[in-house]
Amino acid sequence: MSEIEALAPWFHNLHLPNGEQTAPQHFLGDFPRFKWLELEPFIPQDLTGQEVLDIGCNAGFYSIELAKRGANVLAIDVDPHYLRQAEWAARQFGLEDKIEFRQMQVYDVARLDRQFDLIWYMGVLYHLRYPLLSLDILSRKCRGQMVFQTLTMPGQEQAEVPEDMELNDRKRMLEGGWPKMAFIEKRMAGDVTNWWAPNHAAILAMMRSCGFRLKAQPGHELYILEADEQLKQSQLWNESEYLSATGQDWQEAVQQKVAGKNEYMVRRNGKKE
Repeated sequence: MSEIEALAPWFHNLHLPNGEQTAPQHFLGDFPRFKWLELEPFIPQDLTGQEVLDIGCNAGFYSIELAKRGANVLAIDVDPHYLRQAEWAARQFGLEDKIEFRQMQVYDVARLDRQFDLIWYMGVLYHLRYPLLSLDILSRKCRGQMVFQTLTMPGQEQAEVPEDMELNDRKRMLEGGWPKMAFIEKRMAGDVTNWWAPNHAAILAMMRSCGFRLKAQPGHELYILEADEQLKQSQLWNESEYLSATGQDWQEAVQQKVAGKNEYMVRRNGKKE
């Protein structure tokens, strides 16, 4: 039995230096290489000295490609099977000194005392019970760009969303292009962890609310985003909720959230009753 067979099954079809492939009969085709070919023109050829975080690294395809360009990569996954594959693959390319593999959840990133120039976040969000929390965490750890992919609802429409709206004006949420995210209660493609399918408008809205701005859209369900400090600052009023969700002291920070809240709640159309 070959080493490739011993480490099977593979979800990433890696093209190894010796000409072998790890999953040449992949049901999706040459995956994820065909995704990489769409993204490659948007990634700098020289990533020397750049700190990269690869979330849900699987067998390490993207980590390896980014390390080839000189990046220092922290590659995380929850599945020890994939991490064994990725560690083995990195050795085949002679990149074991450029890639650090850890068994981690995306939520664990909140406890890392470091920043990243590039965050690679593909094929993970829709598997999470707490997707917006993951984006809030990554926003705080990103000082450059994020490459993002997720399962989506069909369509590219974007409705014009007002700065404020009345409680009885909810019909407009049914319009095409309103930011929406479908919840998958049971299974999709046999996978019980496929929870969410946002539409295009919802992806952009969620990203803005977490401090990311769209830079490019290389292909279907693919987004290049950049960290935007102004957007991040606009969400600091909700700091206490983030701190609580990530196991940190939040009581002091909540004062900013509740300040004036009672007065606001008794207003109508901006005027006191």
